[in-house]
Amino acid sequence: MKLKIKYKKLSNVIDSPRIIAKGDWIDLRCSKGVIINPFIKQSKSTAGIGSNIFYIPTGLAFKLPKGFEAHIVARSSTPTKYGFIMPNCIGIIDNSFCGNTDEWKIPALGFNSSTIPANTRIAQFRIELSQKATVWQKLKWLLSSGIELVEVTDLASINRGGFGSTGEK
Repeated sequence: MKLKIKYKKLSNVIDSPRIIAKGDWIDLRCSKGVIINPFIKQSKSTAGIGSNIFYIPTGLAFKLPKGFEAHIVARSSTPTKYGFIMPNCIGIIDNSFCGNTDEWKIPALGFNSSTIPANTRIAQFRIELSQKATVWQKLKWLLSSGIELVEVTDLASINRGGFGSTGEK
């Protein structure tokens, strides 16, 4: 039995995520074209946080099973091809970030001017057990025959409210 990962496409521009035979990670794409210019400070309205760090939308929202989380990293070619790195090096998305508008985004810090066309593969993720996984969830993972990505039109979950929504304290 495969572990089912539900996802909702929020953009018609991107290809659906898929598990490819050449690797263990699942690629994420940018859902709109992005122009990176590290020499111009991004405004808070365009970058989202008022610096040269900005979020690249993936056009996807996922609903992970309870007891699981996603680990997101840049693809190995992303810094040299597209001139940005993920400033936190790895992104962790837990299973409570699962609403219809809880879009996965890639934090980016540009260091070279670049244009990234829409639907370009820029990051990748894998599913892991979370530290809160129960014994039963661990057994389900151990006995599964892999992951199956299932596209849905409704994730049937409450929106958490975006990145940083768990607060600071």
